[in-house]
Amino acid sequence: MTDAQTEHRFPCDTCGSDLRFDPASHQLVCDHCGNEQTIGGSRPSSGSIKEQDFRSAVANRLPDEEIEETRVILCPNCGASTEFDSDTHAAECPFCATPVVTDTGIHRHIKPRGLLPFALDEPSARYALTGWLGSLWFAPNGLMEYARKGRQMNGIYVPYWTFDADTKSAYQGQRGKHYYETKTVMRDGKRQQVRVRKTRWTRASGRVARFFDDVLVLASNSLPKRYTDGLEPWDLSALEPYKPEYLAGFRAEGYQVEIGDGFSEARQYMDRMILRDVRYDIGGDEQRVSDVQTQITDVTFKHILLPVWLAAYKYRGRTFRFVVNGRTGRVQGERPYSAWKITFAVIIGLIVALIAGYVIANSQ
Repeated sequence: MTDAQTEHRFPCDTCGSDLRFDPASHQLVCDHCGNEQTIGGSRPSSGSIKEQDFRSAVANRLPDEEIEETRVILCPNCGASTEFDSDTHAAECPFCATPVVTDTGIHRHIKPRGLLPFALDEPSARYALTGWLGSLWFAPNGLMEYARKGRQMNGIYVPYWTFDADTKSAYQGQRGKHYYETKTVMRDGKRQQVRVRKTRWTRASGRVARFFDDVLVLASNSLPKRYTDGLEPWDLSALEPYKPEYLAGFRAEGYQVEIGDGFSEARQYMDRMILRDVRYDIGGDEQRVSDVQTQITDVTFKHILLPVWLAAYKYRGRTFRFVVNGRTGRVQGERPYSAWKITFAVIIGLIVALIAGYVIANSQ
C-alpha cells in the first residue's frame, strides 16, 4: 500500500495541496484552489462487495492482500484506536477529548471491504446536534452555545462487522391453546358464575430455516453501544466498495472487537430471531420452547466503515460526547442537565402551587 493510501492524503493535481472528500459533491475537492477531482472508477453497487470466509479469518488464513497495517493512536482514557498521519505528533482523542501523543505504533488488521461515504458535511452535522440539544429540557445554555460555536466536530469512520449465515433449526416444545370453564364463586355473600381461562398443552416439534444477511455488529469499544445503536438504521444497501479516497479529510478508527467476538454477538441476535420463528411455527395461544438445535453453515463476513460525526466537549469539568449519523443526521449522546434551570423550574412550580392553593382557600 502506498504512503498516500496509508495516510489517506491525496495531493491536488493543480496546486499540490491536500484534497478532502466532499459529502455534497461526492468528489475530492481542494480548499486552497477549488479544484475538484472525481474519485477513481465508477460507483458500483454494493453487490460487488465480496463476502469473506469467516472460518479462514478466525484461523488467520486470510490472504496477505486482505491484511493492512496503519499508524494509530491508542487513547489512554477511552481506549479508542484512531488512525493519524505521520505528520501528527500530538492531538486530542476525538472520542473523549483526552490529550494523546502519537507513540502507539502500528495496528495490523483485516482491510475494510466497504463503507458508507459521508452524506452530511460538518455544518449540517453541527446543525443537527444543536437542534437536538435545543429540544432537550433543562439542557445547559452554555453547552448548547459551545456546541454551536465551538471547535469543529470530527468526522470518524467507525468499524463494524457484518455477518451472513444460513441456518436450519430443529425444535421441541409445547403449544398452548386457551379454553374457558365456568365456575361458581361466592362474592359479597352471593353465588356468582365466572369464566376461568385455562390452557391445554400439546407437544410440538418441527424445523425452521432462515438466511441472515448483513447482521451488523459494532467493532469498537470507544463509545457506549446504546449511542451507536441509537444511530440505526444504516442504509447498508448503499455501501460502496472501499476506496481510501473516501477517507481523505476524515479519520478512521481501527477495530477493537475481534472477528470471533463479533460473531458471538451476531449469534445472539440470530438466536433471538430463530426463537421468534420457532414460536411462530408452534402457533397456538402460548408457546413453550424446551430445545432448539441450530446448524449454521456458509458463514461469511465483511469489515465495513460507517460515517459518524463526533463531538466531545469538556464543560465545567465534565466531558460530554455526542454522535451524529453521517448519513441521516440522527443524534445520540449524553443527557446534559442545567442545575439552575431545574432549580428555577422547581421554584416556579412551588409558586404556582402556592397561588393555586391560595385561590382555592379563598374560594372556599
